[in-house]
Amino acid sequence: MGCTIQQISSLEKVRLTDEPSFTEIDRKTAFRGERFSYQIALFDEGMSAYRIGIESACTDWITLYAVKNAVMDHPIYKTTADDGYLTREPGLMPDILMPLDAQNGIVQTLLSRASCLWVRVDIPQDAAAGPYDITVTIRKITEEEMKSRRCGAQEEPVRKTMHMEVLPIALPAQKLIYTQWFYADCIANAHQVEIYSENHWKLIDKYMACAADTGINMLLTPVITPPLDTMYGVHRPNVQLLEIEKVGESYRFDFSRLHRWIALCKKNHIEYYEICPLFSQWGMKFAPNIWVTEGGEQKLLFGWHTPADSAEYLRFLSQMVPALIEVLEIEGVKEHSFFHVSDEPKEDHLADYARFSSFLAPLIQGCKRMDALSNYSFYARGLVEIPVTASNHIQPFLDHHLENQWVYYCMSQREGVSNRFLAMPSYRNRIMGLQMYRMNVKGFLQWGFNYYYSRCSGYPINPYQTTSSDLTFPSGDPFSVYPGENGPILSLRALVFYEGLQDLLVCQLLEEQIGRPAVEKMIDDAAGMELKFDAFPRSAEYINDIREKMTNEIAARMVIHT
Repeated sequence: MGCTIQQISSLEKVRLTDEPSFTEIDRKTAFRGERFSYQIALFDEGMSAYRIGIESACTDWITLYAVKNAVMDHPIYKTTADDGYLTREPGLMPDILMPLDAQNGIVQTLLSRASCLWVRVDIPQDAAAGPYDITVTIRKITEEEMKSRRCGAQEEPVRKTMHMEVLPIALPAQKLIYTQWFYADCIANAHQVEIYSENHWKLIDKYMACAADTGINMLLTPVITPPLDTMYGVHRPNVQLLEIEKVGESYRFDFSRLHRWIALCKKNHIEYYEICPLFSQWGMKFAPNIWVTEGGEQKLLFGWHTPADSAEYLRFLSQMVPALIEVLEIEGVKEHSFFHVSDEPKEDHLADYARFSSFLAPLIQGCKRMDALSNYSFYARGLVEIPVTASNHIQPFLDHHLENQWVYYCMSQREGVSNRFLAMPSYRNRIMGLQMYRMNVKGFLQWGFNYYYSRCSGYPINPYQTTSSDLTFPSGDPFSVYPGENGPILSLRALVFYEGLQDLLVCQLLEEQIGRPAVEKMIDDAAGMELKFDAFPRSAEYINDIREKMTNEIAARMVIHT
């Protein structure tokens, strides 16, 4: 065939210039309800096309993707002192997962270049236990076939087989709350549809389904247009779900769009609702941009021209928030709704944060307050129930063993900690699952599910031309899905992080059998250190080995008890 083909781990990134020197795999022991992914890499010395097929008793569980390269225009900040990156140079990096159905089952390689196939196996919760073989067939398309619709003399296909054993035990349900900020305006921009038109709602539905497919179970809900990542004076498109009318000193609220949003969340198994911040980001100086109809005219009543402590804005909140709570209660989601005051307040914002947090507390009637922050004083003073702390600033919080500790990362968490940047090896993405179990955190936040803007929402960007918001963030930071022709396209990074979430579930499953201290010891012993957010083995082998060890332990105890 003139081609070298290897069956390899999902934790590898096969770049165009790579040689066929990866470790091959052919076996997997999995649980009911688990998603298992692996790759088939093709290294060809010529320009070729291949037709891909599947031979298996479980074809309904399998999805094939062609791994496409993304433009990595800003892999890392020059000042970053960390050698745990695949490269520091701009270029291409495998990330975009194109469903093979959209390409008629054909994978193409360029001259003297590598290409890759992603094999995703979603094992049903009620799958019959036992062995399953998954054979992927790869056949080079002949020149005659390329030039005509007739099949020429076919070459014998190469077969790569994965021997999978499904255990008669299911993974537990996900308890970790996971949110990646979901931007309705970016969906409208990327697909060129009118905001909250029927086409927009159909796309929102698809993006919600995609979010849930990657493990996201909390969604940023734009009751008002989120005051996030927006430069002073800039107005992002109005996506507020509330339609508001002012009559005298009173406000009337139409929650029809919010009801529709919640219905779509329920349809897509989104359990939690993250109410967008009610004060501006990075200091709480202003009110968010809010459009209100008054005297038959719609106008920007609140915004950059409104101080956050404006009496009129606070009067608006004192009417809007209780009305919102009532709707959340009617929908049966009040207990799963979380409110933000302002994102990333600093120590010198403590007094203002205290004032606004105290103002909101009685209005939200027992709903929890959460915010991304890195100063323990905010929690110590009772101003926020759920601190969402940067992974490189979290230790003071962990030292207090908080019941509701969350963790987040963004562009700033680039040295010595895990993240999902394109230039990072995939183990540094997936390790977060084991770290979150070991640190006993209850939730995870990342700011960019589908942020398709330049810095501070200056202008829309094309995610296929820049993965860094036009040289602002490390490539891969602003989004985890790409806009396709009719909806979102998954990234390799999103599915690798999902595997990390499953690692956490396996830890919890094993904990039911041997207790948490024993699981923690197993994790640390295999790592050769106490696993922390800033201390972890720099290898994919550690993750593969600890998962195999845990799975074998669970399987052995299952046999003993039966």
